[in-house]
Amino acid sequence: MPNFEYFSGHRLIPQHSEITHLANYLKRCSSLKELESLYAFMTKSNSTRDCFLMNQFITACSKFHHVEWAIAAFTQMRNPNIFVYNALIGALLRCSQPDQALQIYSDMLRTEINPSSYTFPSIIKSCTLVPAVKLGESIHGQVWKYGFGLHIHVQTALMDFYSNFGRVLDSRLVFDNMPERDSFAWTTMVAAHVRFRDLNSARKLFDKMPEKNTASWNAMIHGFARMGDVESAKELFNKMPEKDLISWTTMIHCYSQNKYYEEALDIFREMKDHGISPDEVTMSTIISACAHLGLLDEGKDIHLYVIQSQFDLDVYIGSALIDMYAKCGALQRSLMVFFKLQEKNLFCWNSVIEGLAAHGYAKEALAMFRMMEKEKVTPNGVTFVSILTSCTHAGLIEEGRSIFQKMTGDFSIPPEIEHYGCIVDLLCKAGLLEEALDIIRNMRMEPNSFIWGALLSGCKIHKNLEIAQKAVEKLMVLEPNSTGYYALLINMCAEEHRWGDVARIRANMKKRGVEKRSPGSSWIEVEKKMVQFAACDNYHPASEQIYLLLDGLVGQLKLTGYAAEVEFVL
Repeated sequence: MPNFEYFSGHRLIPQHSEITHLANYLKRCSSLKELESLYAFMTKSNSTRDCFLMNQFITACSKFHHVEWAIAAFTQMRNPNIFVYNALIGALLRCSQPDQALQIYSDMLRTEINPSSYTFPSIIKSCTLVPAVKLGESIHGQVWKYGFGLHIHVQTALMDFYSNFGRVLDSRLVFDNMPERDSFAWTTMVAAHVRFRDLNSARKLFDKMPEKNTASWNAMIHGFARMGDVESAKELFNKMPEKDLISWTTMIHCYSQNKYYEEALDIFREMKDHGISPDEVTMSTIISACAHLGLLDEGKDIHLYVIQSQFDLDVYIGSALIDMYAKCGALQRSLMVFFKLQEKNLFCWNSVIEGLAAHGYAKEALAMFRMMEKEKVTPNGVTFVSILTSCTHAGLIEEGRSIFQKMTGDFSIPPEIEHYGCIVDLLCKAGLLEEALDIIRNMRMEPNSFIWGALLSGCKIHKNLEIAQKAVEKLMVLEPNSTGYYALLINMCAEEHRWGDVARIRANMKKRGVEKRSPGSSWIEVEKKMVQFAACDNYHPASEQIYLLLDGLVGQLKLTGYAAEVEFVL
């Protein structure tokens, strides 16, 4: 602590050199307790009136997000100058109190203290966060009034303000009228065009940049990723002179959100090879890629990396791990991660409920939903899709009806097509075809092929040819080239020995040019590699041995009395 000399009146007054030392203490302050001691020292020495020291104290308060101390100290000052006002406005903004920052700005103007170039960026940002569009426009007028109309940082803040409210033309007007621009101004304008999916304008501006910084490259890659243009994003990424963590994470996310999961894993490995340490966002994205590929062993390795790298198991990594283990068939591991989480948000609950539902644990999924309600976590539409799906798989009719009613009644969530699909599928499997048809007719949107397909499948199970024909009429319009629905109707007609209808449907198919397409494929993970296969293919090097094993299994099934139903296959 600095030393002080006694002056007249026995008051402790710091010398000039001591003020400098005290300011340095404030800059280096590492704990709230230390900050509190320094403020007590300042109060005792009467240095709380010193604008320079108060500036440093307020800045230190914002570092610890204790802005209330800064406000209390500020109110004790008699004549704070513009630097103190700027420090307090900035502190309030950093501590997520933009409305209070605007109030302090208003008080400052009433005391006839003119704002500086450092005042306006914080005030303009506060207008964005409140939000306060009209006030922001008024602030723009004050920028010119006080002579900062051409100041580069103020103008950049205005560009960001207008773009955040969708006024890209106003943002571009500010940019075009700037006499000079730094790389941050260029990047802000590029990002504004990207935000509103105007990649053409963004690319033109990006190509004109005299000096591209990493942020501008990242903005363009993010823009192409959002538009699904993976090749353009990849091209830019490969051209980048320097890549930071955001660059690598953006590219990983680009591949992942566009379903190039293997490429996402490859770029993640490359990132680590370049010595770039991933963050929580990177890890949650790459874990999700493993989930979509069903790579359990790879997912386990990444989970181990998370532990060894001492990442906080937050809600983002936690929900990704829960989802990954559930999708890869390791439900026990999924539940273990869930119950170990210190904090659980909606995504964590949704992931574990979906996992239980997918594995056929309908009653457990419902129990988890009730536990979620007790924890006062408000469900969303995704939650109800999982719960309704579990009810459908388990045939829990009353529970499904109750959940559907709870969603629309208790939580005021309007049903989407997925919710209708679940409840229709549930009723159809239970043979309640008329009730299902009634729900379809009263849907708040046009039913799609999934809805009519569910109804048709129910008709096949319960042999209701009349409603089946209504469903197929709709499906012929929605998916005229699909063979599956025709096949189902042909089988139903054949079961009723309506051979004339079978011939008519076949002739209609031939007339429309509807042919059975190549079969779908499946894949499994073998020694951390994906192996893809389809019905009747022989591309795998070990296909001969595989078919021999398959023939053996079929033989064993026949010995147990199993016989495949092949009499009505299209």
